[in-house]
Amino acid sequence: MMKHSPIVVALSAATLGLATGAAQGAGFQLLEQNASGLGNAYAGSAAVAENASTIYFNPAGMAYLSGLSVSGGVTAIKPSFKFKDDGNSTRPLAAPGALGGNGGDAGKWGVVPNAYLAWQIDNRWNVGVGLGAPFGLMTHYQGDWVGQYHSRKFEIQTINVNPSVSYKVNEQWALGVGVNYQRIDAEYTRTAVVAPGLSREATVKMDGDAWGWNAGVMFQPTPATRIGLSYRSKVKHDVDGHTDLAGIGSFDAQASVDLPDSAILSAYHQLNSRWELLGDVSWTGWSSIPELKINNTGIPGDTLHLDFRDTWRVALGANYKVNEAWKLKFGVAWDQSPVHEAADRPTSLPDNDRWWFSTGVQFQAGKNTTVDVGYTYLYLDKTRINNTGESLAQKGRVSGEYTSNGNIFGVQVSSRF
Repeated sequence: MMKHSPIVVALSAATLGLATGAAQGAGFQLLEQNASGLGNAYAGSAAVAENASTIYFNPAGMAYLSGLSVSGGVTAIKPSFKFKDDGNSTRPLAAPGALGGNGGDAGKWGVVPNAYLAWQIDNRWNVGVGLGAPFGLMTHYQGDWVGQYHSRKFEIQTINVNPSVSYKVNEQWALGVGVNYQRIDAEYTRTAVVAPGLSREATVKMDGDAWGWNAGVMFQPTPATRIGLSYRSKVKHDVDGHTDLAGIGSFDAQASVDLPDSAILSAYHQLNSRWELLGDVSWTGWSSIPELKINNTGIPGDTLHLDFRDTWRVALGANYKVNEAWKLKFGVAWDQSPVHEAADRPTSLPDNDRWWFSTGVQFQAGKNTTVDVGYTYLYLDKTRINNTGESLAQKGRVSGEYTSNGNIFGVQVSSRF
């Protein structure tokens, strides 16, 4: 296991401790890598380059920042996942007791922090580093619910440290590249049938770290128009830990997961002195996770079938400059879910396609300092689940419907020195 500096360990602990319960991009991707883009539903994210958080969305954007730029913020997320049984759910054949209830609201509050620093070395070169949590999820049901043999609690937390560099080729073109150190912590709890008529709580806890990379290009054909293209690589995690069976013992556990790659094509255009227009199309390679297989030593393993598909996201936004101090932000987005069949929809991630409706305000607090406040409401249609794709004998059947939505609040402070 590699050793890390006390600073990295401290920052990792802080971010992992906060980035809990959140899952607001489709799947368990967290788009909330700044709050300044929240009011636009992250439209134009790879082209705006208005502060140092461009390091995450497109490192080439650092070429448009002068001096020393810092940006930091926090986003609070409240998802809601409420299940209603349709009468067709069943327990495993050998499970004791009654069927159970609906599990309450499985969505919990989460807080996602971010921090960035970018430094202009000369007229062509910029360097920087970013800290954020690109993936996160927690669903937590009341204990004795109908789907407890599938999941009672499922939690993923990540921390991503992203050193980056940009090069300004000329007045029209800029390039950027970064490396990513990523740490992941995961916990999965469900009720398991260990013998006919005997159930025990099983909890898996695992962690690990891995490396990835990102790159981007920025094209500015006119002073009023900017186009950005960026890519983030897959990150392959080999994680290990232990599975605890209540009253029985602890067993070594291991799993591997390829967190998906993604690409963003964005545009920004200053229409006039008041209006700015933004848009983007993004792709995420969720098919890298067909299943999550947990291998245990001494007891049978566990498999969570997912059959994820690759997804698309489309976002449009606009900014209106009221005066020198105030700017209003608006945005809307359609975000496709990697889960596309009711039979493959896990109780740990009852996901569906969603619409983002966003607004925000930016205040010029000083000559070189801005404060952004943003809000997004997430709308999801009723979501069907019918776990016939899982092992009915071992986990039973969960059949019914989820009512889901989300609320996101964010604050970002950005300064230039």
